Amino acid sequence: MNRDDFKESKDYIQSIDRMFQVLNTFSVENPSLTTSEIAQMTGLSRPTVRRILLTLEYLGYVKSDHANFSLTMKIIELSSVYLSSQTSVWQMAQPVMESFVRETGESSSISILDDDNILYVARVSEKRIMSINLEVGSRLPAVSTSMGQVLLAYLPDDELKERLNKFQFKKFTENTIVDKDELYEILMDIRKKGWGGVDQQLEEGVRSIAVPIRKLNGQVIAAINCSVHAGRVSKQQLLEEFLPKLKEMARLIEKIVSIR
Repeated sequence: MNRDDFKESKDYIQSIDRMFQVLNTFSVENPSLTTSEIAQMTGLSRPTVRRILLTLEYLGYVKSDHANFSLTMKIIELSSVYLSSQTSVWQMAQPVMESFVRETGESSSISILDDDNILYVARVSEKRIMSINLEVGSRLPAVSTSMGQVLLAYLPDDELKERLNKFQFKKFTENTIVDKDELYEILMDIRKKGWGGVDQQLEEGVRSIAVPIRKLNGQVIAAINCSVHAGRVSKQQLLEEFLPKLKEMARLIEKIVSIR
């Protein structure tokens, strides 16, 4: 049963769906929002959003500062069980990532797909090159990141097209891809060549490449990247010097995943 069919079934609970719509409006780019802003982003009415926010505040998952709402640390409880169940795999991958970072002097991360975002499950940072502080648990928009594009590229085609049709594109820089047809062609190219890269699509001065991490059956379960400052590492160097090392690291991590 697909998502639209389920919404018509007797098992669908609209209030829970709306609650998560509200929660998902908060992000690194939007840590604090008003009722009106959330209503505009979700398409829900202001009274509905207000009731949801007040209930979440009562439960301790959001806090208010005058007209602005933001998430509390308690929200981490919602993902802590999943993250802890995955920790052993990604902790085992950590030494491989650390070796790569020592050799290249650049940062590396592993992420999984989380709805329209990527969720960081492992990270080794040599230098801070982004304005935001990324760590395990951080989420970024999938369509504007190398890891996100790799993860999207390996989705079943029907699911990918459905996601792109519903996605609300946002332009972060002059290089951000905001056309779904253009992005689809890029994703198909990633699927063919086995790696993806973005050049300052999410933030000026940051470019990265990513490759998939697969299970033994070929299923893509995560992506791993290398992020660099555009003024320090050229695209040619990124592809010729860093990409082969990144692929080698991914294969080593796949062996770790397969024996878990």
